[in-house]
Parts: sequence; structure tokens; C-alpha cells
Amino acid sequence: MKTKTVYICSSCGYKSPKWAGKCTSCGEWNTFEEREEIKGAKGSLGAKANGKTPSYQPISRLSEVQIMGDERFFTGISEFDRVMGGGIVRDSVTIITSPPGGGKSTLSLMVASQLAKGGKRVLYASGEESDSQIKSRAERILEKVEENIWILADTSMDRGLEAILEVDADFVILDSIQTFALAEYYPSRAGNPTQTMECASALVQIAKNKARPRAVFMIGQMNKNDEIAGLRALEHLVDTVLVLEGDGAEELRSLTATKNRFGSTGEMGFFAMTEKGLTSIDNPSEFFVTKRKKEDAVSGSAITVLREGSRAVVAEIESLVSNSFTPYPSRISETMKKDTLNTLISVLEQRGGIKLYDKNVVVKTTGGLYLKEQAANLAVLMSIVSGVKDVALPSDWAFIADVGLTGELKKIPAMEGRIRELDRMGFTKAFVAAEGAKKVKLDNLEVVECKNLTHLMEKIFPHGKK
Repeated sequence: MKTKTVYICSSCGYKSPKWAGKCTSCGEWNTFEEREEIKGAKGSLGAKANGKTPSYQPISRLSEVQIMGDERFFTGISEFDRVMGGGIVRDSVTIITSPPGGGKSTLSLMVASQLAKGGKRVLYASGEESDSQIKSRAERILEKVEENIWILADTSMDRGLEAILEVDADFVILDSIQTFALAEYYPSRAGNPTQTMECASALVQIAKNKARPRAVFMIGQMNKNDEIAGLRALEHLVDTVLVLEGDGAEELRSLTATKNRFGSTGEMGFFAMTEKGLTSIDNPSEFFVTKRKKEDAVSGSAITVLREGSRAVVAEIESLVSNSFTPYPSRISETMKKDTLNTLISVLEQRGGIKLYDKNVVVKTTGGLYLKEQAANLAVLMSIVSGVKDVALPSDWAFIADVGLTGELKKIPAMEGRIRELDRMGFTKAFVAAEGAKKVKLDNLEVVECKNLTHLMEKIFPHGKK
């Protein structure tokens, strides 16, 4: 069989017929590696030409395909099952990533424990930690180390595939995919795009086996751009991509499905990081709001409702306004974009008549929830106004609207669900954009529609501006 020499970029996977100092695809220098390739050989045909026996999946009529009855594994970790779309599909491949120390290994071990408790056979293969390190973490975060969990501390993907068959695992965890390598692709080292893709492909093949399906959970390292390290093709290969976000020093962690073939993309679950691992926050609306009695209301606080995945979450926004003694007052917020904050302050000055040119403004959310939605903009402004006027807004009022550059209040989507969540939580009044809410039967909540920022401020502060 004829072969030819090709050169593959170890950074992006680009293939070139000749060596070059700089990759024309990604721009990296000295990344081309020489390979021998069989002419005309692709996929399984290449394996056959090399003397290996290819593994083919049988073809079927779509109308005759049998859907598996026991389709999902339920972990009992409510926020995790929510994000996954109701549990783990038993022939699925999932990859989870987070910044270092984000809790992805902790969450994976918790999921493994719950599945093992339910009788599933679990293989935890780690190329980063020894078996004793994993055991130490398990004893710290788990009530009991289950008998149905097997550990493999090795970086050989070949040994990992053997171990899957040896254990006959129902659920496989690989920590992390960038630390494993197949002997067939040496001298490419672990973490090389070729090794990562080939290891992942081998896991997809073993997961999708019709005769013996298995669920695979891959942990992926995150690069400095907050993306999964390696080729983006890795994300296309798997069924579900989970991103676990949260500062290592903070308690809050959020788990988001950026891709899910078996559930809603964008679904989000919340966890609190404790000494015993991650704990589901089953009622986030209580977690992200400070509990106060009516008589204990404070200035600089306003309530809104955000849409996180498929559910509405009540959140508290706090603002601190102080005198500035420098030519350029500070605008600080770790929970929203600085440009967005500056724009809202400009609107408040021009359309609301609140002068902030000599004021420092600091904005944050209770619990550290990041403000991605424009639905929070009105509440941000009202928290600032409350701080400037030193007037406490009632703790059972909420503000849900975007604010345009004209000062007009803008409608936002999924309003009915937000209003119902406020009503469920016992709030008494919600301020929204004109025609921004449909008629919904409510028990406690009064919905007040306002055209613009001036109209709203006249309703709340009838005695004029400070």
C-alpha cells in the first residue's frame, strides 16, 4: 500500500503537504509534525489497510429503530439532572469544563457516587491524580465510598479502553481527556489535538455500541480564553457540553449546558461549594435575595427577575453611591459589563435627572449572580437612584424591564413566568414596561406598567428629585 508524507499542525490540526515554519491556519510557529498517511485511506478503510479489523455499525431503517426503554440515568442531584434534561442518556458522551479549581472533578465524583449507589458500574479513569488522591477526595465529600466505583490512574487510553470492558462499566469518567494518549498515535504527546480527538472518538465509539451502550463523561481542561482546550471539533463530537462557572474563592457555582442533544441548550443549575463538595441550590430565588422584614428595608437595593435556562430566578441588585474626589469617578461591577453600567448611568443622568458626574458607583448582586439579561437594567437603575436619594425601596417590590437610550422602558421576553415567580415568592408589586405583561391571574402581585423612566420615578418618588 502506497504511503505519503504529510505535516499536521499540533496546535490546530491543519494538514499540509510540506513542512513550514508557520501554520497558515492558526499562525503558530514550529508546530508541524511529520506523519505517514496511506493514500486514499480514510476512517475504517485506513484501519483495514493497516492490517486492523475495522468495527462497523449495522445500518437500520429509521422506522424500525427501537428506542431504549431505560433511556436515562437519574443521579438524584436535582440541579445536575435539570441541566442534563432529566438525567444522563445511557449511550451519551458529555464533556464538562471549568477554570482550574471550579469543581468539575468534585461534581464528576458526586455523579459517579450517585450512579454507583443506584447499582450502576462506574469506572473513574484519571490521568491527573493518583488513586489515593481520588480516594482522599471521595472520603471528604461523599457520605460513603460505593463498592461499584473502580479507579484507574493512568494516562494510557489503550489501558482505559481495556478497563472499560474489564469492569463492564455502565458509566465512564475520564479526568481529563487532554491527559490521555493512544499508542497508535505516538510520538504525539497527550494533549496534542490529534491525540485528544482520537481518544474522544474511541470513547464515542464505545459509548454508541448498540449491543452494549455506555454513558461517558469527559472532563476537559479550559484554556486562557475560557474555552475547552484543543480543537473546537471536540465539542461537535460529543452530545452535551457543560460549563461549570464560578470563582474558586466564591461559594456560588453555575452549571450551564452550552450544547445538549437530549435537553435544552442554555439550561442552568446552581450549586454552592462547601467543605462537603457541591450542594444543589434547589430554590435559587431564595439564595439570590437577602431576607429582610419590611421594616428592615435598606437603600441601594432593588429586586428583579432573571431568566436562567428554563426558569425564572428572583435576584437582588445592590448599589453603593459615594462622593468622588478624583476627576474620574469609579464605575465598578463584577456582575455586569462595565460598558453596560456606564451606558445605564448616562441614561439615568440625561433622562432621569440624577447627577452622578461626581459620584463613585459600585454595583453587585447578592450571591454573585452575573447579569447577562437586559431585563435587569431597570432594577440596576432603581438601586442606584435608591442609593442616591437614600430612600429604601419596599423589599416586596420588583423591577423588570430594559431601559432604552431614550429613557423608555422596553418589553422583555418570557414575562409571564417572571411575574408568576414573583407572585409565588410573595411579592406585592412589579414595575414593568407599558404593555409588557399579559393578563395573568395572580394571588398577591400587582403589576404596574410604566412608559418611561421619568414616569416610573414619579410613581415611586412623588416628592421630586433630591
